[in-house]
Amino acid sequence: MSRDQLHFAYLNIGHFLDHLFVLVFATVAALALHREWGVGYADLLAYATPGFFAFGLFSLPAGWLADKWSRDGMMCVFFVGIGAASILTSFASTPFEIGCGLFVIGMFAAIYHPVGLAIVTARWKNTGMRLATNGVFGNLGVASAALITGYLIDNGGWRLAFVLPGVFSIGMGGLYFLLRRDSIRGEAEAAKAPPVKAAPLAPDYVAALKRVSIIVFLTTAISSIVFQSTTFALPKIFDERLQGLATDLATWADGGGSGGEATVIGMLAFVVFAVASMAQLIVGSMLDRVGPKRVFLTVAAIQLVFFSLMPGLFDALALAAAFGFMLGAFGQIPINDFMIGKMASGPFRARIYGVRYVVSFTVLAASLPLIAFIYANWGFDTLFYLLAFTAFLIMVVVLALPTRLPTPTPVAAPAGTPGGAAAAAE
Repeated sequence: MSRDQLHFAYLNIGHFLDHLFVLVFATVAALALHREWGVGYADLLAYATPGFFAFGLFSLPAGWLADKWSRDGMMCVFFVGIGAASILTSFASTPFEIGCGLFVIGMFAAIYHPVGLAIVTARWKNTGMRLATNGVFGNLGVASAALITGYLIDNGGWRLAFVLPGVFSIGMGGLYFLLRRDSIRGEAEAAKAPPVKAAPLAPDYVAALKRVSIIVFLTTAISSIVFQSTTFALPKIFDERLQGLATDLATWADGGGSGGEATVIGMLAFVVFAVASMAQLIVGSMLDRVGPKRVFLTVAAIQLVFFSLMPGLFDALALAAAFGFMLGAFGQIPINDFMIGKMASGPFRARIYGVRYVVSFTVLAASLPLIAFIYANWGFDTLFYLLAFTAFLIMVVVLALPTRLPTPTPVAAPAGTPGGAAAAAE
């Protein structure tokens, strides 16, 4: 494997770990802590909310530091920092203590998206497929959180689900530094140089850019409700809706014995997440070929159909519907990142991704109390109807997206001015 391929592999592993760390608690709360600590599931969600706010709010300073210092350096901080925070969280003995640990995890988790995605979109061609591949690893992290934690609940306790990934992440930080230490020094030196003044842009491009930017950030906010509700609540949804199927599978696997339902539910969630994440590869290929508008409308329509079908379903039918809406939810992930990567200025790309993820993860955090309130008062069926409505809103907003993304068109200086002839020739 070349150093370039190894670099991309490390970035993909980072995305895997980022989503795994922030969702370990989702499975722990659903399958263990509400029984071990005697705290209701809806009440436990409140302690995860500050961590998700940190996940969003610290994205902007992370992007700013990456642009001002070193993107590769910030990736080293991410690996080591989130690993150490996860290990410390494993020592929590009260909901307040675990909430503090999740907040620190969220601070370091905020680094990955503005920094890692800025590296991916700036360094390699075929942006759609690169983002899709990277996104698949992120979604496998989502899936593995449920799988690993469910297994450890049945076989060793929930604390190891924080410790083992933490140790691995710290080791990854050391390997990443060894691979990119020369780049870190070079980026730090380059950041000290005075910025080059960019040429003014044509008014038509500026107007189109503003229009697309509004659509990007509006759909980011709406789709974040879908992503949070599906990824965070799915283990609990399966715990309620797939108990019959889980019991049958656990009994069959144990040769007629009993127990192991948490492992089966974690496995089913993993399979749904893992299979659905493959939708991003199709989406990535289509983004490079046909552009974002038609792809966005398609994945939003898939969400609308399957969220509308989910209420009242149990066991095998619920599992089938979950496959459907997760294909749509995961398929939409690379679309906004693709548009930002195509339009954002290189020197400011990490900061723009930072703004995007401040919006995204702030809505993620705000969605947790919403999920808890809806679940406590009406159950998950009402949540599915709400998610179907958000998918419809996304479709309406995306209709305003231009078929082709605007491309930068600098305003040429008059031919008689210094640089005017060169500008005109370009």
